Amino acid sequence: MKTHRLGNSTVDVTELGFGGGPLGGLFAPLDDATAAEALATAWAAGIRYFDTSPHYGIGHSERRIGELLRGKPRAEFTLSTKVGRLLVPQDAAGRKDESFEVPATHRRVWDFSRDGVLRSVEDSLKRTGADRIDILFLHDAEEHFEVALNEGYPALDELRSQGVVGAVGAGMYHPGKLTRLVRETDVDAVMLSGRYTLLDHSALDDLLPLCTERGVSVLAVSIFNSGLLATPRPTAGARFDYAPASPELLRRVHRIADICEAHGVTVPQVAMAFPLLHPAVAGIVVGMRSAEEVRRNVEALEADVPARLWDDLRGEGLLDERAPVGTEGARERR
Repeated sequence: MKTHRLGNSTVDVTELGFGGGPLGGLFAPLDDATAAEALATAWAAGIRYFDTSPHYGIGHSERRIGELLRGKPRAEFTLSTKVGRLLVPQDAAGRKDESFEVPATHRRVWDFSRDGVLRSVEDSLKRTGADRIDILFLHDAEEHFEVALNEGYPALDELRSQGVVGAVGAGMYHPGKLTRLVRETDVDAVMLSGRYTLLDHSALDDLLPLCTERGVSVLAVSIFNSGLLATPRPTAGARFDYAPASPELLRRVHRIADICEAHGVTVPQVAMAFPLLHPAVAGIVVGMRSAEEVRRNVEALEADVPARLWDDLRGEGLLDERAPVGTEGARERR
């Protein structure tokens, strides 16, 4: 699978990364055997970038990914995790985790301080069993941005200079705050959630031009906008950014699907191809919970999307004129 270097670092990622959120029981419980099969299938398919976080299943995702990677040559994969939430043990009796279908054995405590970052990294290394973290992200810092910028980022920079991590950045859904981070720091990459997709082009305003100018890589995540773009046609109860999709959005996706079908491709295939056409985007990260989902996403990544499709999307007003596609300076697809 094709790889790209992140910013000025020495860290490479495969164009398709394995998103570890579902391994933590996101939306539905997940047993160990199914998680292990999904990870093994991803490895067999050539995926070598695995992204996780303490937040995902209060440590379950990190442990499950660590179990796979401990048996693989260290030089052959890239591992990223995140800081900003510390996991504090608690009595799980009578409690349900707030976000994931796992026993509430821990609670999350926001902490972007230097000490919090260092403790979080130490805990993540123990859970994954890894000797180092390749990429470390400030996670979901929208409501804690100033402390993340002024205390969290310097801690990441310190860890990078010590060689504890290979690259640093932040993962957020707010392109404006990521833009400020890129402008005021020396991050290698940003993980952008849901703001550069077939349905949301807002990162074209400031973030993507600045990343291109400064040589900062972008990892596009939530490229299906919580599921609305994950099927050839919207299904009953389809969600956009974790909420029920509006009638207007449903109509828009049906119009996109019409054009995709006319060119012999599907909405998920085009949704995966679109972000990678921007020169600042080094890869996409997709959450996967089963071997079948892995196989389906790998096949979608390999689909040949005709250049004329992008012209038709633009002609229908469904694609921002500023979005690079085809031969307009975008990375050549293999």
